[in-house]
Amino acid sequence: MNNQLLIGVLVPFLGTAFGSAMVFFMKKELSEKLNHALEGFAAGVMVAASIWSLIIPAMEQSASMGKLSFIPAVAGFWIGILFLLCLDELIPHLHMNSDEPEGMKANFKKTTMMVLAVTLHNIPEGMAVGVVYAGWLTGTSGITAAGALALALGIAIQNFPEGAIISMPLRSKGESRTRAFISGVLSGLVEPIGTIITILLAGLIVPVLPYLLCFAAGAMMYVVVEELVPEMASGKHTNVSTVMFALGFTLMMTLDVALG
Repeated sequence: MNNQLLIGVLVPFLGTAFGSAMVFFMKKELSEKLNHALEGFAAGVMVAASIWSLIIPAMEQSASMGKLSFIPAVAGFWIGILFLLCLDELIPHLHMNSDEPEGMKANFKKTTMMVLAVTLHNIPEGMAVGVVYAGWLTGTSGITAAGALALALGIAIQNFPEGAIISMPLRSKGESRTRAFISGVLSGLVEPIGTIITILLAGLIVPVLPYLLCFAAGAMMYVVVEELVPEMASGKHTNVSTVMFALGFTLMMTLDVALG
């Protein structure tokens, strides 16, 4: 694995790890205001990444289809939405501000289901990075190494608050700092795994790359709308969420355009 691929695999995961490490430096649980700020920022990055790093490149690659170039984007997007919907229904999990578990019934601890909730929405992020790097490896997709790096950096940036969002509440619920940190790190482990698997299948996915790019976009948008938006819009300080969403969105857009 060359250095550029290694960076693509590790950088997003390190974002989660560093964010989870905040549990060692912050004595109190996350305030509602800070929590909303982190969620808004993460949502903004994910939406911008879905558009500039995934959907637009997919439509550009389908340009030969003329007026029908939207078909791979629409089909892939909907498959991604439905895939996450199925996982959401099957995997037992518990969102941060809820006492009602979702998914199949299971006798898991609350903290375990909280970790599963974050793990669930890390899946499309790992796939997104993997698909983009796989496209770059083929050399025929128009995706550049810098563009792939932009997505990896963007995901890493939004993984930082996600790591804190999982480790800090676990600490406030009685977990030790070390266990809370490990749980946060483990929640992000699916990202490098998904990235590596997708990269290994690079040669097979070339014909359907536009579909897969939008599949990842659809899965990420599902996470934003189903989880992040309701949480950032609840309670007080929703204006903070909105401003941080805009900041995350413009930062990711800038990264993609400047580096891509």
